[in-house]
Amino acid sequence: MKNTALTSTHIALNAKMVPFAGYNMPVSYEGVNAEHETVRKGVGVFDVSHMGEFLITGEHALELIQSISSNDASKLVDGKAQYSCMPNAEGGIVDDLIIYRFNEEKYLLVVNASNIEKDWNWISHHNTMGATMRDISDEYSLLAIQGPKAAEAMQSLTDVDLSAIKFYTFEVAPFAGVENVIISATGYTGSGGFEIYVKNEDVQQVWDRVFEAGKDFGIKPIGLAARDTLRLEMGYCLYGNDIDDTTSPIEAGLGWITKFTKDFVNSEALKEQKEKGPDRKLIGFELDERGIPRQGYDIVDDNGKVIGVVTSGTMSPSLEKGIGMGYVPTEVAAPGSKIYIQVRKKALPATVVKLPFYKG
Repeated sequence: MKNTALTSTHIALNAKMVPFAGYNMPVSYEGVNAEHETVRKGVGVFDVSHMGEFLITGEHALELIQSISSNDASKLVDGKAQYSCMPNAEGGIVDDLIIYRFNEEKYLLVVNASNIEKDWNWISHHNTMGATMRDISDEYSLLAIQGPKAAEAMQSLTDVDLSAIKFYTFEVAPFAGVENVIISATGYTGSGGFEIYVKNEDVQQVWDRVFEAGKDFGIKPIGLAARDTLRLEMGYCLYGNDIDDTTSPIEAGLGWITKFTKDFVNSEALKEQKEKGPDRKLIGFELDERGIPRQGYDIVDDNGKVIGVVTSGTMSPSLEKGIGMGYVPTEVAAPGSKIYIQVRKKALPATVVKLPFYKG
């Protein structure tokens, strides 16, 4: 199992550590509900250094990215980031990712930890145009400083006006006494904040300075369990749960990052699926009664017939009700549709709702 550069710090903070995507990661410190609330109302810090980072450079960098990604990266300008996915040839998704543009010949791709090797091999296979690729995953750490108080709490650590960094844009600037830090207004919580990319040898200094700067704002370390409840309340897909090699971006509600203004892997088939309409769709649902839906639970109709499966589910800390996502036939995917979740031996009624669950 791999460690991040901050593993010993988490252990010293009495974090509950678990294996995750091949890494020894903090799942919680004081408990998921308390940590969830810290991010929704204040500011919290996640160590997400297990994520993968690939540098794509040279005159053919954009050509390679355009060929493997569903979104239109030609729309990016310097200092802008874009959410995208990499379709496979069979109608599924290799991975979802964020693409950062530094200049017309330098891009950073940030991929999921569990898919680093798979993604690298996939992109390398399609690199017939000769773009320069470098896997810097083991050199960089990533801190997600999330919550409505993040900008105010972190402002003393940089001369960059943090409140002026718009969503999905970034700056490269000194931060917490370290040069050339990527300060990105991204994150997977829906409560605002930043993601900070820094070299491994500098991350302990940044972590310490971040907590010093945030102490008057009630800053706390946050584990992966709260990261999961926060992203689920926003209806954000998690690779391996809600999207994978068998789910298409159209089925998953990711048509908005699937642009048919260019050719990319499997674009013709996905365009046809979009025009016809998919047979199934990823939906969000709320339980009408008390209960907790979990990944893998069956979704059934009023006759008890299995029509789908829960891909993500939890007791929402913000809404105090059971929420989840799952794939169902398109005819029962509209908001307001009634479905049932098989929780042990009981089929609990649920209602399909428009995402996100958490409206802020």
